[in-house]
Amino acid sequence: MSTREAITKTVNRYLEFLATGTTDDVLTLYTADATIEDPVGSDLRRGHDAIREFYAGFQDAKKETELAELRVTGTEAAFLWHLTLDAGDSRTRISPISMMAFDEDAKITSMRAFWSPSDVRVV
Repeated sequence: MSTREAITKTVNRYLEFLATGTTDDVLTLYTADATIEDPVGSDLRRGHDAIREFYAGFQDAKKETELAELRVTGTEAAFLWHLTLDAGDSRTRISPISMMAFDEDAKITSMRAFWSPSDVRVV
């Protein structure tokens, strides 16, 4: 599998795991010393414990994900995607642009998500 194909597969699995998987499923996609900055400008989280804490915060929410655009160059990817959260009486959508870097095994070494609270929309 080419690097491009492997990275594309990881991005798709990431979105699948966010929507229907567990926090531990998401963690399998990250290297042990990976970092996340979500949203950009917030505190940098490093390592599985910090990343687990971040994703566990919304693991049980009912959500859907959709990939809108993906660009892969070398060992990095940038993608626009939609996250729709269903709170029963209301549905909200955010459309972050995420940037990820990957190691030689297409595991995520860093993730940065570009969005702000003003990007959240009621749908």
